[in-house]
Amino acid sequence: MPRSKGIVIGFWIVTALFCLQMGFTAYAQLRLPQVAGAFTHLGFPAYFRVELALAKVLGVVLLLAPVPARVKEWAYAGFAIDLGSALIAHLSVGDGPEAWGWAVATGMLWGLSYFFWRRVQAMPESTSSRGEHPASGDGPAAETNSPGAPHPGTA
Repeated sequence: MPRSKGIVIGFWIVTALFCLQMGFTAYAQLRLPQVAGAFTHLGFPAYFRVELALAKVLGVVLLLAPVPARVKEWAYAGFAIDLGSALIAHLSVGDGPEAWGWAVATGMLWGLSYFFWRRVQAMPESTSSRGEHPASGDGPAAETNSPGAPHPGTA
């Protein structure tokens, strides 16, 4: 398997796991009473968990959709702030690793997804002589910066 194909596959695997985790936490924040209780324990108002869940859903959509690189950067930045804030919130109220461990583990998925995404962005426009899109294996590379598409400012 060529190195560039491995990077694209690694990106999609890690990003899918990260998006599943963030999607589940968004669902839990909206539907599970024990999660609402955890937000109260952390000192957050009830409306904040709804805002946060909707922002997570939007971020997941942006990471998976073929949108410009700058938009994906903002989604990654939002998730970094979310995960860092979750860790700080749990530590500030004295929670143990059973509470803040999920934020750390999800942050590791975030870091790997971002690492692979940046590597995919640095790849040449095409990984084959036929001009196939490296992330999907079919058709010309998209004009937006989905994984495998050219980075802005490159020819």
